[in-house]
Amino acid sequence: MELLKGLPWRRAFLAVILNLLALSLSTTALLGSYWCTGTQKVPKPLCGKSKATKCISVPMPPDAGASNVSSQDVVHYSWETGDDRFAFRYFHTGMWLSCEESMEGPEEKCRSFIELSPPAERGILWLSLGSEMLYISLLLISFILLMVEMLHTGNPVCGLKLNAFAAVSSVLSGLLGMVAHMMYTQVFQATVNLGPEDWRPHTWDYGWAFYMAWASFTCCMASAVTTLNTYTKTVLEFKRNHIKGYDGNFKDQVQHHQCFIQQHISSYYEPQDKPLHSVSEGVDFYSELQQKVLQREPELELDEVLGQTIGEDCC
Repeated sequence: MELLKGLPWRRAFLAVILNLLALSLSTTALLGSYWCTGTQKVPKPLCGKSKATKCISVPMPPDAGASNVSSQDVVHYSWETGDDRFAFRYFHTGMWLSCEESMEGPEEKCRSFIELSPPAERGILWLSLGSEMLYISLLLISFILLMVEMLHTGNPVCGLKLNAFAAVSSVLSGLLGMVAHMMYTQVFQATVNLGPEDWRPHTWDYGWAFYMAWASFTCCMASAVTTLNTYTKTVLEFKRNHIKGYDGNFKDQVQHHQCFIQQHISSYYEPQDKPLHSVSEGVDFYSELQQKVLQREPELELDEVLGQTIGEDCC
């Protein structure tokens, strides 16, 4: 019995842990910029004093410094062909920013991903951002409701209502999160094909933030299923106990009726000094007794009705 009593508490604690994990993962994924990563194929810049690697080295003629001709007017020849003329710089993209490796220095150059996306897809991107924020908000509401349910153990009915609201909130947040992730994937693929030419990736793949977002969705749905399971089992337990209690009371009342009727009927056939009762008088007494029991209020016990009836009969 102690194990059965501890199971609902364990299920509630598991739901809180899963909900908190989903909330943490989704918030980290939303703020991160590693939903997609890859490389971009860009032309190599000319080598200079500040750039010595990943550049095109051009030999200068010996008399270039003595002449008055600027370096921009001098024709440069490069013997590099094919992919040797290009550099592959690393980039990573999130819902808010797209950052790429700078060819001039070690720092990164970041741009707004909303501005990089095609104009026809920006509405879907804004919907994805709004759904992601609602997803996190509903996760937070569900977490608060679950915590209140665990701490508020005085009234089981209130705890059951909190459990139901938390389950509905978790299910809605999971659906919104799934829609947000799918819409962002569609927008990113459209940006790969229709985005600016200086940004289009050469190779790309999903990053850790993308997998973290889907892991958050999995934890959210697991928390919702656990919460619904707790709610369903609690309701079924209440119904079973109520039915058991009702059946027991009903059987006791039926046995009490039968015992009284048998005792009262047998009293008519016991030898006494009083004259014998007729059959019609016994039937009238039983009918009058049944009508009084049905007309009385439920709070009035059967013994009181029987006492009043016997008293009237004796009088």
